[in-house]
Amino acid sequence: MKYEIKGSPFPVVICTLEENEPICCQQGAMAWMSPNMKMSTNAGGSVKKAFTRVISGESMFQNKYIAEGGAGEIAFAVSMPGNIVPIQISATNSIIAQKTAYLASEENVDFTITFQKKFGVGFFGGEGFIMQKFTGNGMLFLEFDGSIVEYDLMKGQSILIDATYLAAMESTCTMSIEKVSGVGNVLFGGEGFFNTRVTGPGHVWLQTMPLYNLAGAIRPYIPTSGS
Repeated sequence: MKYEIKGSPFPVVICTLEENEPICCQQGAMAWMSPNMKMSTNAGGSVKKAFTRVISGESMFQNKYIAEGGAGEIAFAVSMPGNIVPIQISATNSIIAQKTAYLASEENVDFTITFQKKFGVGFFGGEGFIMQKFTGNGMLFLEFDGSIVEYDLMKGQSILIDATYLAAMESTCTMSIEKVSGVGNVLFGGEGFFNTRVTGPGHVWLQTMPLYNLAGAIRPYIPTSGS
């Protein structure tokens, strides 16, 4: 498979597939394709996997496209202003990402859920107990909100994050929470009660405009019924 990412701030990834080569995607992600791309909708291998996607915030079913009778082209688009990040998944490189990050992937990329082990991370870390974990072998395309800033953390090196800004991290990283110190900071700082600490080793992707923040920014400008 060959691919090219085009456009901003609403990018698409355009994939060129060889004959009989498949690719999978989240429902509604396909933007355009050549006529020889044939679609099938399934539960992604099992009912268990279907419910796994629902729990993590994705749709229950997954679309699969195959190029028939020759090479084919298919494009997948983001759902909001942001970026598409390609990641090569392998036996030595698995990724943990925010809910609803999945856009598309090669067929041998597996999608499961991961529960944060520490009680506090789940309730106060911002993203809840459940995140997406991608393993297997193949190219994965994730969509992140806003622009992307990346860090390579050394073993034991940490970064403190407002958890809504954490887009993804290599599975070698760990997460914990830290309470914001000082009553005044908590009450008047506007940054919440807790920050998320991500500790290396591993690569971290941060997003600059989480969907939750964008929704809050435009909410005051949306007319209410009767106004």
